[in-house]
Amino acid sequence: MVHKVTINELLTTHAALPIMDVRAPAEFSHGHIPGAYNLPLFTNEERAQVGITYKEQGRDAAVLLGFDITGQKWSGFIKEALNQAPGKKIAVHCWRGGMRSGAMAWALDFYGFDVYQLEGGYKTYRKHVLEQFEKAYPLQLIGGMTGSGKTLLLQALRNKGEQVVDLEDLAQHRGSSYGSMNHLMQPTQEQFENNLAQSLAKLDPNRRIWLEDESAMIGKCSIPRSFWKQMREVPLLNISIPFEQRVNTLVAEYGSLDKSFLAACTGRIWKRLGPEQTKRAVAAIQEDRMADFIREVLRYYDKTYTTGLNNRPPGSVMSVDFDHTDAAEQAAHILELIAKHEHTGN
Repeated sequence: MVHKVTINELLTTHAALPIMDVRAPAEFSHGHIPGAYNLPLFTNEERAQVGITYKEQGRDAAVLLGFDITGQKWSGFIKEALNQAPGKKIAVHCWRGGMRSGAMAWALDFYGFDVYQLEGGYKTYRKHVLEQFEKAYPLQLIGGMTGSGKTLLLQALRNKGEQVVDLEDLAQHRGSSYGSMNHLMQPTQEQFENNLAQSLAKLDPNRRIWLEDESAMIGKCSIPRSFWKQMREVPLLNISIPFEQRVNTLVAEYGSLDKSFLAACTGRIWKRLGPEQTKRAVAAIQEDRMADFIREVLRYYDKTYTTGLNNRPPGSVMSVDFDHTDAAEQAAHILELIAKHEHTGN
């Protein structure tokens, strides 16, 4: 039987169902529902061919071409669906909930599947995603200069039962010129938004949500504007770590990376570093003086962070000084401070 379901029904009542995205591979790669798998009715080339036929010859000709193309594929589609949903209960969608998902739903229903077809397709899912960023969330930001160990602190807070959204993990980037770490592959902007919306949907909207203070861009991924605006307006807990401890942290994190990668990344910010500072930083990389390299670039990143900190609303920043980098101890201390602050209102 084929059931038509809304996006809210799919993501709540039927959240456990395997989701089969029948769009072309290029469409799926550009953005998809997290956790869905791709079973394309057409290849990228076939989809383009059907589209041209539809435009030039009309719907009937395009439908016939579609059946010609998929004629030998149907048993393969059904076998793959069985691999993903051996219990024969499955959700399907295409771009707008039209012919492609309709054809797949019909075939699976004919074989004996219980099929849930998404009304409006992926297009309605994207509308749902963008709506999530317009909501108000009880955000609490963790800030601090580069090398303060904010990511480890977020992990420690999560270990203590706090709700955390790790934006850098979702963006697969550490947020600086060196943020790809020479191996991370960023998702598309659309997929980043999909992943962020899913992360937010998993959380209790009545409990605070911890995030790291970020600029509007994390590598090539842009934090949705309305959500980032909210991040700029909520309280910031600013972590202060001694300079040399931050240098040591960054040497341990970046010091073993390929020298040509580090030099190239440094070259990309030479206008902001200045020619002499860039020259000294690159020389330190080449001579394996990683602490000196870190000290040179930190001057730029510290200045940039301080500027952003000063632009936040007055009274929205609480600073906490630490003389150690034990994330678990930091998290415990911060939670005590927050509890005291909430109790006294000061």
